[in-house]
Amino acid sequence: MSIALAKLFDLESQESGGSPLFMSPAPSTDPQPISGDKNGGDGGRIPVEEWLPITESRKGNVYTATFHLLCSGIGLQVILLPAAFAALGWVWGTIILTVGFVWKLYTTWLLVHLHEAVPGIRMSRYVRLAIHSFGAKLGKLLGIFPVMYLSGGACTILVITGGKSLQQLLQIMSEDNIAPLTSVQCFLVFSCIAMIMSQFPNLNSLFGVSLIGAFMGVAYCTVIWILPVTSDSQKTQVSVSYATADKSFVHIFNAIGLIALVYRGNNLVLEIQGTLPSDSKNPSSKTMWRAVMISHALVAICMFPLTFVVYWAYGDKIPATGGPVGNYLKLYTQEHSKRAACFIHLTFIFSCLCSYPINLMPACDNIEMVYITKKQKPASIVVRMMLRVFLSLVCFSIAVGFPFLPYLAVLIGAIALLVTFTYPCFMWISIKKPQRKSPMWLFNVLVGCLGASLSVLLLVASAMRLAQKGLHANFFSP
Repeated sequence: MSIALAKLFDLESQESGGSPLFMSPAPSTDPQPISGDKNGGDGGRIPVEEWLPITESRKGNVYTATFHLLCSGIGLQVILLPAAFAALGWVWGTIILTVGFVWKLYTTWLLVHLHEAVPGIRMSRYVRLAIHSFGAKLGKLLGIFPVMYLSGGACTILVITGGKSLQQLLQIMSEDNIAPLTSVQCFLVFSCIAMIMSQFPNLNSLFGVSLIGAFMGVAYCTVIWILPVTSDSQKTQVSVSYATADKSFVHIFNAIGLIALVYRGNNLVLEIQGTLPSDSKNPSSKTMWRAVMISHALVAICMFPLTFVVYWAYGDKIPATGGPVGNYLKLYTQEHSKRAACFIHLTFIFSCLCSYPINLMPACDNIEMVYITKKQKPASIVVRMMLRVFLSLVCFSIAVGFPFLPYLAVLIGAIALLVTFTYPCFMWISIKKPQRKSPMWLFNVLVGCLGASLSVLLLVASAMRLAQKGLHANFFSP
């Protein structure tokens, strides 16, 4: 697949009298290549943009972009933030959480303004921007694998987490406290529903799904932090301690990794911006930046109270080791009514289901690129449906075969952390070309190097933690 994708991006890089054909603002009415020459010239160039699901529709607006960002931004990892505070404490936890939020916002600003940094060309895919910034070979190496890795990996984690949460919900609802379905069956139910929801034709058409997902994400985050506040706080705080017993390198950086995981998602910014219309008077960057500011404000309103209040209420009762999100859902709901527990689990499951098709879209887009490269025609409805079924089956199979992946969240996330914290800084330097040693040049070099260093440190800390504590690798036994 990587070879086919590389060939396609080579085709896209060809130019004839200006910008490449697939960047043309006017949709092509001729589904055939420009030239019939199969041995050279422009024979391989095809109007890719209007055939692929990310850019098939450019009728988005600030509302669609906001809800796409919000649905993908309030990730399931938000629930793990109090666990990071349990390891870092109040001061360092607050500092690192705030710095990470500002850092993510800054790199998002870079990407939004790099989307149309080259006149006449819209970088509607992270891979395309990487190729334009770093060259064909290095750009493909740095772009294709992380994007597919993040897209497929996020969906696999959603299957595991959503399936486990569904099993917990059924267990709470049952009279004998026994779930009627096994873990594999819950994974299958979740995957089937997510697979159906992934059949929307393009990213812009997922607006309704994103709206529901954003609402559900805000709902469960709000309820989780409101429950401790409205309960008997004096009784809750009697035996709560905020002391951090383990201050080792491994423990601290594992906690930092949990915070860093919350800020993943820059691989979707350019794609979401690609659904917006753009012209010289109203460039897409203006609309997109408004959506970014609104969505990040709402994410902060959900994320910071949840982290502070839950840590204040439970303190050292929160396991500071990461692991399945479902374990933390149990902790947050065990002291409250069954109705509240059911509401949190139900809204959380719906949020995971709605996040699934958005996270899967870059992989769908890339696999359709492979099809277009070979067939030189757009994918039909049946072909598009089968490709998405195939990708969903792959995610389900990995989830069943490797159900322990949530325990490796920091290790897996550290590999792709560069996409959010590092690459955008060097992309800005490569395309905008600020004067060497100017403040903007120095700042981006510093931030980019810090991001790369953080990724390496998290990898080392995660590997050391595995060496010390081991891993119960329950292959094909979720």
